[in-house]
Amino acid sequence: MSRFVRKQLRSHAFAVALASAGLAVALPPASVHAQSAPQPHSLPDFTDLVEQVGPAVVNIRTLEHVRSGGGPSGSGQMDEEMQDFFRRFFGVPMPETPRRGPSPSPSPNTPNRPMPPDQEQPRGVGSGFILSADGFVMTNAHVVEGADEVMVTLTDKREFKAKIIGADKRTDVAVVRIEATGLPFVKIGDVGKLKVGEWVMAIGSPFGLENTVTAGIVSAKARDTGDYLPFIQTDVAINPGNSGGPLINMRGEVIGINSQIYSRSGGFMGISFAIPMDEAVRVADQLRASGRVSRGRIGVQIDSVTKDVAESIGLGKAIGALVRSVESGSPADKAGVEAGDIITKFNGQAIERATDLPRMVGNTKPGTRSTLSVFRRGGSRDLNVTVAEFEPEKPVRRASAPEEKPKGSAAAQALGLSVSELTEAQKRELKVKGGVRVDSVAEGSARAGIREGDIIVAIGNTEIGSVREFEAVIAKVDRTKPIPVLLRRGELATYLLIRPQR
Repeated sequence: MSRFVRKQLRSHAFAVALASAGLAVALPPASVHAQSAPQPHSLPDFTDLVEQVGPAVVNIRTLEHVRSGGGPSGSGQMDEEMQDFFRRFFGVPMPETPRRGPSPSPSPNTPNRPMPPDQEQPRGVGSGFILSADGFVMTNAHVVEGADEVMVTLTDKREFKAKIIGADKRTDVAVVRIEATGLPFVKIGDVGKLKVGEWVMAIGSPFGLENTVTAGIVSAKARDTGDYLPFIQTDVAINPGNSGGPLINMRGEVIGINSQIYSRSGGFMGISFAIPMDEAVRVADQLRASGRVSRGRIGVQIDSVTKDVAESIGLGKAIGALVRSVESGSPADKAGVEAGDIITKFNGQAIERATDLPRMVGNTKPGTRSTLSVFRRGGSRDLNVTVAEFEPEKPVRRASAPEEKPKGSAAAQALGLSVSELTEAQKRELKVKGGVRVDSVAEGSARAGIREGDIIVAIGNTEIGSVREFEAVIAKVDRTKPIPVLLRRGELATYLLIRPQR
């Protein structure tokens, strides 16, 4: 019997003897290994979150109308097999690269080929999430910027053409809408309760790979990157195509929009940024109400306050926004703000960093009378300022908005064409007997590939000799079917089919 066991038995016998005498005693643990140890935290399980939030996350494809020329492009195209590879595996086109060497020129003996019509070329792939059951979807402004069409695909593979309700470049927030009801939608979380170190999850379409789930932790809050908003920093894997997708907490609530990454290679390197949902919702509400965001301004150029400056002028801490200049006639100028002032508070709210001021002022409704606390030459004073409206941005082109119709007869407008007579000199130069010149193009005719300056010489099998004949023929054609148009472009002739909008 070991010495340790004998010692334990003697201790136990002594305790029993004391107990029989009516005395209570606590027995020591039999072994140090028997002492309870703190239980380690288990890793989170995201399966329930994916099932809960996943159906409300969408894939967003943007298209642009590319007008194809009659011959090979001078810049050339990427090899077709490589293009097909990227379409298959990533869902995005490879960027075009210039073709080395001179482009081949058409042989004089090469037969004329019909000029291809306008094509819808993919611009990019992004992500988004459904805000409400009636089809409002939130994404990044840079995802839909410049798009001619926006296509939204749900997890059940239904696809919708979306209308851009509005987009705000400064916050990179956009709202689009699809014509559908009864849709699954996300819950919005409280960013104020978000803690550094807590687990978060992202769902999106990196490189076009739909419904991809990644996870990580919150690395920092209110990260100042020099943009209009303070970001949520995470180590969640975010790549091209994730833009506009949701950042989700462990309660299944969206607390951010995945928007940016820090990278030296163009790919994910462990640092990603999300737009806080409290700011995004505020922007989205204005976009849904008016299609644009109204911001306040006071007309000052500002800079940070350094520690040395703060100590040397008696401010103490390096806080506030140093006024570098004041715009003449601006609200700040009228309020008495001077260059060299340090604005320390706005409406009683402390300005810890210079970037806090434009956010506070920007979130203030134009016309609001506000108070500025400024530190000037060793003392503080309050100034009253009436916030003006920031110059509105030019609205993002709306994908579903019809283009302006050219002037002319009702029949010609229906096809999106405006034409004029050919002069006798033009007829001789082009070696045609008749025809009309296209002055402007929109809608269906632009899609067909018709361009300004083209000469329409026949519609169907009817030759066109003048504008009057053109309008007479157009008025009689069956607009439920594609309309064949014979045209001349330079020395080349081709047929194009106009498909009228129904």
